[in-house]
Amino acid sequence: MTEARVADALEREHREIDAGLEEFRRGLTEGETRGGTLRAASRALRRHIFIEEELLFPPLRDAGLVGPVTVMLMEHAEIWSTLDELERLIDSGSDPQAIEQPLASLSQVLEEHNIKEERILYPQADATAGAEVTSKVLAQLADGELPPGWVCQRLANNG
Repeated sequence: MTEARVADALEREHREIDAGLEEFRRGLTEGETRGGTLRAASRALRRHIFIEEELLFPPLRDAGLVGPVTVMLMEHAEIWSTLDELERLIDSGSDPQAIEQPLASLSQVLEEHNIKEERILYPQADATAGAEVTSKVLAQLADGELPPGWVCQRLANNG
């Protein structure tokens, strides 16, 4: 029996979120603003950030990965703010061309961010998080929801 790994589950979710954003982008190139597609990807990404910040990052920080965790927290704030901007644009009925730039910015940040998480933090997660944290992360990934009103740490602390 193989043991579930946090790294594998989080990387899989990265791919799923990327696929949702790519589907949204395809709609824009066809002149359609598929708000439901973006909102689904946004919900998944915000929940992913919650899981990392609330469950995964504390034991990594305790294990001495303060610098990498700090960088991820800063990038989470940038990602979160861009998601807010994209959702505002959709809510206001902006045309697809107005949405393309913030979406491209989000995609670029996510590409670099995900690589850092997957190469630096996630390999350490399975080694340092422990069975209880692993269980909580996997359960939250399976069927958890973002708590109402939760905002990433950097925006909550500065806003």
